Amino acid sequence: MSKLALVSVKLTLTVVVTWFVLAAVGLSVEDIRALDLGGWTLRWLPLIGSAVVLAGGFAISGVLWGKLVHELGGPELGRRDAVRIYMVANLGRYVPGKIWQIAGLAALARSRGIPASIATAAAVLGQLIALCSATLLGMGVFFGANEEWRLYGWIGLVVTLLLCLAISVPATLDRIVGTLFRLARKDPPGRRFGRSTFGVRWISFYVLNWGVYATAFWLLYLGLQPFEPFLRIGPAFAAAYVMGYIVLFAPAGGGVREGALVLFLSPVADPAVGAAVAVLARLWTTVVEVVPAAAFWAHEQRRGG
Repeated sequence: MSKLALVSVKLTLTVVVTWFVLAAVGLSVEDIRALDLGGWTLRWLPLIGSAVVLAGGFAISGVLWGKLVHELGGPELGRRDAVRIYMVANLGRYVPGKIWQIAGLAALARSRGIPASIATAAAVLGQLIALCSATLLGMGVFFGANEEWRLYGWIGLVVTLLLCLAISVPATLDRIVGTLFRLARKDPPGRRFGRSTFGVRWISFYVLNWGVYATAFWLLYLGLQPFEPFLRIGPAFAAAYVMGYIVLFAPAGGGVREGALVLFLSPVADPAVGAAVAVLARLWTTVVEVVPAAAFWAHEQRRGG
């Protein structure tokens, strides 16, 4: 299959999945056309705060990656270097496929003396833990929305907790880390995690990290719509991110994440309003992520020159 045909198939699948999700909440083109954005009252304090908190969340993710590199046996990175490398590599998530972000991270890490195998292992392991943590936090949407969803929430929470506990078992972590290094054709780090609290500790870190992201989205929502409690809004962002990430053919979860966000916001927001918020949230995350990353990339280019 040619590259053009493959891209066409991926885009078609993305549109189909998004359409099914939006159809589930009854959103139609007529609903979108009838939406009057001119009637919205913008609240600038929470809007500005949301951008600041979101940028802080990205920075924390970068610092966590740097700490994970060190814990896997790599050199200790300064916070600024870790954030720069992580943010620039994040530009790869806007390319179809989930490998470009990790590949970019490995390439940039080499310029700081970090073996590509360790940088890659830290990225993959960190993403695995982050997805588990985002899912754990995202389960809150089933408890803050309405009573009809709570049974699904309890089922999902139990399953997610079991998965988190499974990857927190030291012996399981040893196997995961060992597998990542073997795939990279490198020897695993000398330290092992059989007698540590590695898993529980790092899941806790990433749950807090995702708490920052969810808080940022909650502030964005409050800047656009009337007040709603955090539990009804924040976890929806985490849950929608997970939905967008697991759909591998959608670049940066495009379309799928927005459709899922409309679904998760449907108990508190009209589908058309939810769709508008979802689109604005995509622009918000893209700008807050790409602008600093582009600045860091320019810095890397000057540094390399």
